[in-house]
Amino acid sequence: MESKDTMFELLTSLEQIVFKDLSQTVILTQKSNPFTEFEQLRKGTGLKPIDFAREMGVSVATVKEWESKRVKPSMTELKLMRLIQATPTLSA
Repeated sequence: MESKDTMFELLTSLEQIVFKDLSQTVILTQKSNPFTEFEQLRKGTGLKPIDFAREMGVSVATVKEWESKRVKPSMTELKLMRLIQATPTLSA
């Protein structure tokens, strides 16, 4: 039996709600690169690494690993980043 990532499913549902108006107009033409997407999302939040780590619920060391491209963020982490960037009030 396949194990389901409940956090991934929850974030997918939230993404559909937050991006419902854009979901029909945004079409990915190529597979996204987790490192490139992380950089865009992190810069888009305007948060310092320490604040970004707190909002993500990860350590500053993890954020530094992502920034140095030694460790790639999971799809669940990228979904959470998208939501934080799109809805700053979620992290307030």
